[in-house]
Amino acid sequence: MTPTTAPVPSRSVRMPTAASLAASAAAVDGGVLSRADLAAWLEDRRRAQAQRVERIPFAELDGWSFDDLTGDLRHRSGRFFSVHGLRVSSDFGPVPTWEQPIINQPEIGILGIALRDFDGIPHLLMQAKSEPGNVNGVQLSPTVQATKSNYMRVHGGSEVPYLDRFRRPELGSVVADVLQSEQGSWFLRKRNRNMIIAVGADVEAGEDFAWLTLGQVNALLREENLVNMDARTVLSCMPDWQAQARAVEAVHSDADIRSWITRRRAEHEVRVTAIGLSKTGGWNMGDTEVSHERGQHFSIVAVDVASARREVRAWSQPLLKPHGTGLTALFVRRWRGVPHVLLRARAEPGFVSVVELGPTLQCTPENYAHLPAGLQPAYLDEVLARRAGAVYDVKLSEEGGRFLHAQNHYVVIEVDDDLPLVSDEFRWVSLRQVDELLRYDHHLNVQARTLIAAWRSL
Repeated sequence: MTPTTAPVPSRSVRMPTAASLAASAAAVDGGVLSRADLAAWLEDRRRAQAQRVERIPFAELDGWSFDDLTGDLRHRSGRFFSVHGLRVSSDFGPVPTWEQPIINQPEIGILGIALRDFDGIPHLLMQAKSEPGNVNGVQLSPTVQATKSNYMRVHGGSEVPYLDRFRRPELGSVVADVLQSEQGSWFLRKRNRNMIIAVGADVEAGEDFAWLTLGQVNALLREENLVNMDARTVLSCMPDWQAQARAVEAVHSDADIRSWITRRRAEHEVRVTAIGLSKTGGWNMGDTEVSHERGQHFSIVAVDVASARREVRAWSQPLLKPHGTGLTALFVRRWRGVPHVLLRARAEPGFVSVVELGPTLQCTPENYAHLPAGLQPAYLDEVLARRAGAVYDVKLSEEGGRFLHAQNHYVVIEVDDDLPLVSDEFRWVSLRQVDELLRYDHHLNVQARTLIAAWRSL
C-alpha cells in the first residue's frame, strides 16, 4: 500500500559520528563479544555450517543447461545468472581484441551491514556464512548478502533475515547507500547495492550473526580468507573516521580528479558484443569445464552443494574457477603529511561506466608470462621488489557464490616521493578524496575497495 503521508524519521536509532566510529575502531577487545568469545563463535559456526562441495559434469547440473542454439549456460527459471560468450575490443591493456566467457547477472543485489549503538560504541552486525566457492567454508559476511533472485525466493528457499531493514530503511537511518560494481573482467555490468543502516535496540543477533566493533572486524581483516569480499566492499563505504584523512591538502584538487576520471571515460573505448558461448574463440567446451586453450585465465565448472545452514539445503550450479592467484597492490605515500593512494583508471569489459579506478597493480602474473617484458603490467616489478616491506599483505577470497577458490594477495606498500608516474592512467588521490568518491556509484572497483578497507584497518 502506498503511504498517504511522508514517513517520520526514526527516533530509535543513533547515527554514528566520526568520534564514535573512531572509538569503535579502537575497540579491539570487549564490546558485545570479547576476543575469546568471538573466536569461539566463529569456530562454532564453522562446525555448524559444514558444507559439501563436489565438482560434477555439466550434464549432472540440476536446472541448468546449455542452450541448443548459442551454447549459453542458463537456469531453467531464466533468473539467477547465465554464462555466455563476449567479444571485446579495447584500447586498454596489451591485447586489443579477444573473446571470453562472462557471467551475466543483470539484477541488482543487496549487500548491507546493520550498525547499532552499544554504550556509545557502534557495532556491526556480521554474519558467519558459508559459500560453495570459499576455500575454507565459513567467512565473515555482511548482515544481508542476497541477489534479487535470492530475496524474491526464486529458489523456493527460506526468507533472508533482516532483509526488510535494507529494502525499506527507516528515514534518517541510512549511513551509506551506493551502487557498486563487481569484477569487470568476470561479470557483465554486475552491480550491488552497498548499504550501511543504523538500527535500534529491537534488532538482535540471530544464531549465525554477531555484533562486532569496527576494531574487531579490522583485526579479522588481517587474517587470511576470513572477511569475505561482500563485507569488504561494504566496509569501504563506511564514512572515513580518521581525522588525518580530513585534511584539505591534496596533490590534485577535487575538480582535477573528477575531470581526469571523466576524460579517461570519454577517451577509453571498450566495445563488447554478446556471442554464443559455443562460438567463443580460443575456448574449449568439455564435459566438465569450459576452458581457455592455453590453460590461462579461468574455467567455467559445475559443482554440487549440500549445506545445512543455507536458504536451500542442496543445489547445483556453475562457478568460475580462476587459474592462479592474483596480485593486487596499492602504493601509499604522504604528501605534506596527508596519505595518498596511487590509483589507476582501468577499462574493463564488464564495467557500466567503461572506466573505474583500480589499485596501483591488479593482475594474475601467470596470465602475462607469455608476453614480452614491455607488455608486463605497470609497477609489477616495483611491487615485487618492495613487497617484503609491505604494511599489509594478506591472501583474501573473492565472491564465493560465483567463483570457486578465487584468491588474491592484497598488498599495501608505503613508498617515498620519488616514485614516478608511468602514464596518465595513474593519479595520486588523497584518502579524503577517496572517501568522497566512494559516496557515488561506480568510481572505485571492487579490488580497490578491498584495499581501501585494508588500509583503514591499519
